[in-house]
Amino acid sequence: MTNQNAKNIGANAEHNKQTKAAGGKLKITLVKSLIGRLEAHKSCARGLGLSKIRQTVEVLDSVENRGMINRISYLLKCEG
Repeated sequence: MTNQNAKNIGANAEHNKQTKAAGGKLKITLVKSLIGRLEAHKSCARGLGLSKIRQTVEVLDSVENRGMINRISYLLKCEG
């Protein structure tokens, strides 16, 4: 194992500890409409469990969910 891989593994372990310590949940609210948006952005919203404006859901704080949140951040309000 290279030194760089060891650093990455250590960083991932540290991130996992922080996520578990913080409860591992994010509260997200859809604040803008999905009408006229890219199909990929609509899919991200559906993947997060959002379908209506002002709908709020709690999702796990995972890399996959963070990626979807970052992609459609202009449609969301995020807490936690």
